[in-house]
Amino acid sequence: MDYIREFDIRLEKEMYYAGETLSGVVILDTVENFKLRRIQVVVRGKAHTEWKVMVSGERRTVKDDQYFIDDRSTIWGKDKTEGNVQILPRGLHKFPFRFQLPESSLPCSFESKAGQIRYYVKATVDIPYASPPQGMKYFTIIGPWIDCMDYLKPMVGDRKRPRFSLCWDRRWVNIRTHLERSAYVCGESLRLKAEIDNQSGEDARLKLRLVQYVEYYIDRGVLGVSKELSNTILEYRGAPVVPRSRIKWDSHQNIVVPVMPPTLLGVCRLIQIYYVLKVSVELEKSGEDLQMHFPITIATVPFRIPNSTQQPAIQYDVASEIAEGGMYIGPEFQLGQVYDGSVENGDSVVLYRPVYVSVTSQGNGTRSRSETPTGVGRNAIEKDGGASNMIINNKNNTNTTIVGGAGSAATNSKTNASSAATNLIKGSKVSDTGGGAPRTQRKLESSNSVTSEKDTLLKETIKGI
Repeated sequence: MDYIREFDIRLEKEMYYAGETLSGVVILDTVENFKLRRIQVVVRGKAHTEWKVMVSGERRTVKDDQYFIDDRSTIWGKDKTEGNVQILPRGLHKFPFRFQLPESSLPCSFESKAGQIRYYVKATVDIPYASPPQGMKYFTIIGPWIDCMDYLKPMVGDRKRPRFSLCWDRRWVNIRTHLERSAYVCGESLRLKAEIDNQSGEDARLKLRLVQYVEYYIDRGVLGVSKELSNTILEYRGAPVVPRSRIKWDSHQNIVVPVMPPTLLGVCRLIQIYYVLKVSVELEKSGEDLQMHFPITIATVPFRIPNSTQQPAIQYDVASEIAEGGMYIGPEFQLGQVYDGSVENGDSVVLYRPVYVSVTSQGNGTRSRSETPTGVGRNAIEKDGGASNMIINNKNNTNTTIVGGAGSAATNSKTNASSAATNLIKGSKVSDTGGGAPRTQRKLESSNSVTSEKDTLLKETIKGI
C-alpha cells in the first residue's frame, strides 16, 4: 500500500510486572486520504510447547497452548461494520491505547526450542476491500513477584560417611554447610559456608554445582507427554583437603549467579523451571562423594539491607547462553543479511529477546590461591585482583528492524532497554512457535592441577588451625 508511509507500534516501556498498565501508541503516517473501518489492538500472552515423538514408528508433532492474556480494544472507528466507512485524512496520526495487565501471577517471558512464553501487542488496520496490514510488538513480562526477603531462613546440612582402612581403623569424612538464604536475584553472590573434616586416608575436594531444571508438558488426554532438560549453570571446585585435616570455607562474594530465567513453579502448566545447588565432597582416589542438595529460588526482587538507604541497582539483561532460556533464538526473530562480498560471516540481526532482572556485582571477594573455581561456560571470567566472579556478561547491542508491507523502518536499541521487535506483515501473521526437539547443552569442564606453592600455603593454614 503506497499511501501508507509508516506503520509502527511504540510502547511506553518494554518490561512489565503483573498488575501494571501497558500503554503505547499506534503510529500511522499516510500520504493521501483513504477509507478506514477501524484500528484494533490486541494484547496476548501465551505459552506454547511443541516437539516430535515416535508413534507407531512414525514421527509426529505434539503441541499444546495456554493463554494468560487475550484482551482487545478498538482505538479508532467502530466495531460493527454497518453504515458509512470513515475517511482517515492524510498526515501523521498517533492512536493511544491502554491495557491493564492481570493482577494474578504471570509467568516470565521465556524462549527455548521446546517451549516459549511470549507476550505481544498486535495492531490491525481494517481497510475495505484490501488485505489489512498487521503489526506485532513483543514485550517482556518479568515474571511472578518473588522477593528475596521472603526466603531469609537459613538452610543447614550435615553429612558424615565412615570409612575403614585395611587395619580396620575407623575413619570418616564429614561436611557441614550453612546457606544464609535460599533466594537470590541474578547478579547476587551465593552466601554459603562449609566445614570439611577429612579423617580418611585420601585427599578430598569441595564441589559446588548450580543446576537448572526445565520441565515441559503437553496434555494429551489422560496420559500426556513430558520432557525434562537440565543444565549446569556454574561449577566450583575447591582446593584439596589433605588427610587428617579440617578446613573452613566461605564463598564470600566469589560465586555470582549469572543472568537466567526466574523460578517458575505453579504458574504455567506447560513449563516449570527450578534450580538446585548441589554441594558435595569428592574423594580423589576412590571417587566416592558425600552429596547435599539445596533448592535455590531465583527471585525477581533483590535482597535489601533493613533500615539502609542504599538500594541495589537493578538492570535487565538477556539470559546467559549456558542457561535454558538464553541459548535459543526463534527463527522468526532472526533477520538474515544478504551477502555483498564485504563480510564473510555476517551475524543475523536479532529482533527480540526476553530480559530478566539482575543486580550489579556487589563487590569482588578475594579468594585464596589454593582455591580453584571452574566456570561452566565460555564467559566465566576472573578479575585481576585474584577474585573469582563467575559472571556471565550478556549485555549485547542488537538492532531492531521493522519490516512491513505498508512501509518499513529501522530502529536501533540496546537489549538493556529490551527493544522488542515490531514485525509488520501485510495480510499475514507472524508464527508464534518454533517447533523441534531441544538441543543438548554442551558442558565445559576444566580441571586445575595444584602446584607446590598451593600445597605449602594449605599446610601453613592447617598448622594455624
